[in-house]
Amino acid sequence: MPRGRYSRYDPYDSTPLGEEHFHCASGPSGWRYTAQTTTSSGEHSGSVDLTTDTLGRSLRLELHSAGWRVRAAHLDGLTWVRSDPTGEHAQEGNARAHGFTGASPAHLVATARLLRLTPGGPPTRVRLVAFTPPALAPRTLDQSWALTSTEAHPTDSGTLTVCNYQVTDLETGERHAIHLAGDVVLAAPGVELEDLDGPPSPLD
Repeated sequence: MPRGRYSRYDPYDSTPLGEEHFHCASGPSGWRYTAQTTTSSGEHSGSVDLTTDTLGRSLRLELHSAGWRVRAAHLDGLTWVRSDPTGEHAQEGNARAHGFTGASPAHLVATARLLRLTPGGPPTRVRLVAFTPPALAPRTLDQSWALTSTEAHPTDSGTLTVCNYQVTDLETGERHAIHLAGDVVLAAPGVELEDLDGPPSPLD
């Protein structure tokens, strides 16, 4: 049941954007990730609460950012409700997509769990609905994921398997690398793992 802290920054100019203090755990019914986010000055900026089932589908997603709130789930495709900061208006949405994504590293782990790729296998196309802070407005995008390699690293608590992914934005053609160890992101564009208390849980 790892607990830790990610730093987040602009992947293009390295401007610090804040931190994400997280706790995640896997069990017989799936995987859950909860986190509190802060700005670069240390002020609270939002939260993430994601639960997936054993197949990697999002059973429940709740995001908070700058007063905005999104509640979403894998239901008849993907379904969500987005509420404005005043709480007076709510907008419902639905999309034929595979999963959710956004600024949180949790979405990278969830997508990897959903795809369950084979090392060296062909790239897999996936359609995702992105909620990006601060306004959490929905946007549908297409990506290609490939598990390029896995590496085994001996540690004091046993062997740690690192999965190296190549992710391509199919709209822009931009490619980037993502490195996961179980349900923890070691490195990704705009994300660095700073602290970790406890070993990662396996993806399966």
